[in-house]
Amino acid sequence: MAKVSIGLRGWRFEESDVFTDEGEFKPLDEIPPEPRERLVRLTYLVDQPCDACYLVHGESELKQCSSAAIVYGEPGEEVLLCEPHEADFLYWYREAGGKAHRGEATFRDEFHEWFHAGGRAPDGYGGLEHVETGRADLPSPPDPEEIHRRLNEDFEGRRIDLHEGYEEEDDDEDTADLDLDDVDLGTDYPSR
Repeated sequence: MAKVSIGLRGWRFEESDVFTDEGEFKPLDEIPPEPRERLVRLTYLVDQPCDACYLVHGESELKQCSSAAIVYGEPGEEVLLCEPHEADFLYWYREAGGKAHRGEATFRDEFHEWFHAGGRAPDGYGGLEHVETGRADLPSPPDPEEIHRRLNEDFEGRRIDLHEGYEEEDDDEDTADLDLDDVDLGTDYPSR
């Protein structure tokens, strides 16, 4: 199967990782961890403004900011861009040392600092060629509220009551109970 972008260009997913044979999104617990993390993160990013436009216009003129169309970087440290500012990012990444920050927690901050200091791509700097095929054939990403509900619905954590003791769940060994009545919390322990 091919790789596809969902919601924003940039992050690409193996179709077989995120879609069923019928072309619908798989349940989240069937999606491998890395693509699932990116897909969940995309639900937050889809309607966000372009980072570069935001740096130019600021929060007071947020209406002037273009919506992001492209995402680069890792979840949580991603850079969101509109199409006109993609060339600036690519120039920074390829020519102005941005590649050295790939995978680092400071990736987004480094781009922001470069851009805020006046860094821009030269006129006519080429971006990436994107091939858009079958965009209308892709299902819409799940609703963010639906994703969060699905992430929390089947949690089967173990509850531990310290007053009752802790039981190890190991079929090979006898279970051990911790009796808190035998613990002397008033004992003075030596210090250095």
